[in-house]
Amino acid sequence: MSPPAVAVFSATDVEAAVPPEVAVEAVRDAFVAHFRCEWTMPPKVYVTNYPAGDFRAMPALGDGHALLKWVTSFPGNPARGLPTVSGLVLLSDAETGELKAVLDAGAVTALRTGAAAVLAAETLGRADAETAAVVGAGVNGRAAARTFIARGRPVSIWDVDPRRAEEAAAALGAQVAGSLDEALASDLLVTVTPGHEVLLGDGSLVPGQHVSLMGADGPGKAEIAAAELARTRMFCDDWEQASHGGELAHLVERGLVTEFEVGRIGAVLAGSEAGRTSPDEITTFDSTGLAIQDLAIALAAVERGGRTAAQLEL
Repeated sequence: MSPPAVAVFSATDVEAAVPPEVAVEAVRDAFVAHFRCEWTMPPKVYVTNYPAGDFRAMPALGDGHALLKWVTSFPGNPARGLPTVSGLVLLSDAETGELKAVLDAGAVTALRTGAAAVLAAETLGRADAETAAVVGAGVNGRAAARTFIARGRPVSIWDVDPRRAEEAAAALGAQVAGSLDEALASDLLVTVTPGHEVLLGDGSLVPGQHVSLMGADGPGKAEIAAAELARTRMFCDDWEQASHGGELAHLVERGLVTEFEVGRIGAVLAGSEAGRTSPDEITTFDSTGLAIQDLAIALAAVERGGRTAAQLEL
């Protein structure tokens, strides 16, 4: 018996197989499946080497498949000409254990990060929101901007490096925000920074805003001041992760929030929990990145592009 062939997806293969609009729907379904306990996800494991960066092992099980993502986050890498995020996603058959596909983790991560950020903004933002902005023009920030555009919404981009913001805007067909303050005042705001500096200080958010906080995905990181986060209507992707390694962790440490005061995006999408309740409400989404999101993107890639991916004989 010949060994099974394994589909190998480069970053280009992943991006070709899963356009942003497909990624949004895949991530939507994954959030709902996770909320309904149809997909399971053991806690991610951090192997830290701070201040340089960290490694993460992220498993998930769902739809007849098991997944493991081994991925890095090294914020200083771009200065070395290296990607911040790199690694592999392994997709296996949950009934036989056979390895089915190997995918570039950076591309999978960018797609699901952009999809989650925009999905949360669409779900929790005001229905009459007019302006959208992404702060951070790295790989994941570009993915968020690309997803806004694919969903038919104009977006502006700001980055600490003006040239990087200009290059991203030109490549995507977006606008460059006139200033950081202008970007932070948008109706729908996505922050995708390394999380080493607070962007949103006390009193910075205005009634009716929504912020998808995507950068503080590990211990010690923050993009918003704790007191500012506490005065918003808070949602997260997963309480266990967010309360230990997300923006919410800072509130939990101070005893300022409990699990029952934070909504779950999956519950809102499933219709089991209310999202925004008034036009003036300020909503925030604390994203720590879930392996079930990676599973959704991997399954979509295999379904849509498996025949064109390279094949590896084990």
